[in-house]
Amino acid sequence: MRVTRLEGPQLLSLLDELADLLTDTVDDGASVGFLAPLGRTAAVEWWRERADGVAAGQLAVWAALSDDRVVGTVSLAFPAKPNTRHRAELVKLMVHREARGKGLGRRLLTVAEDAAVAAGITLLHLDTETDSPAEHLYRSAGWTRAGVIPDYATSPGGVLRPTTLYYKRVGENAETGTPTR
Repeated sequence: MRVTRLEGPQLLSLLDELADLLTDTVDDGASVGFLAPLGRTAAVEWWRERADGVAAGQLAVWAALSDDRVVGTVSLAFPAKPNTRHRAELVKLMVHREARGKGLGRRLLTVAEDAAVAAGITLLHLDTETDSPAEHLYRSAGWTRAGVIPDYATSPGGVLRPTTLYYKRVGENAETGTPTR
């Protein structure tokens, strides 16, 4: 299995595969911003819209490919404001049901963290559904829980759920908060 960063044209060439992953993730109940059932056309269009952000450098997307099939993704969203260039948001960490339990989520998380450091990012943040399986991954990977917001998002099944905010210092000395480079 290989993990590769997708540039705009490559992302567009994998729209069907990426849409399959997104619909599988939503169908399995993961709260990634969509209600179930997520139609294939909507999933393809959502990924197509991401290509502009990739081309503009506002979004970096990695895909895990197994036999040329997308089985996982992770993205970093970079804010545009001058006072936020030191941070990025980890978004859409997804692993296909058939590929779970094999360390792929951790591998994708590590790829995104390493890429953030290489890009000069020193702070990552994310939100995830409270009590979701993803919370265990983030905690075990050294992410710090910042707090919980009640009724933040609707689950794929239509129920209001809390979300937990996490952050992680990367590429710097965590004790002093100063850059290591």
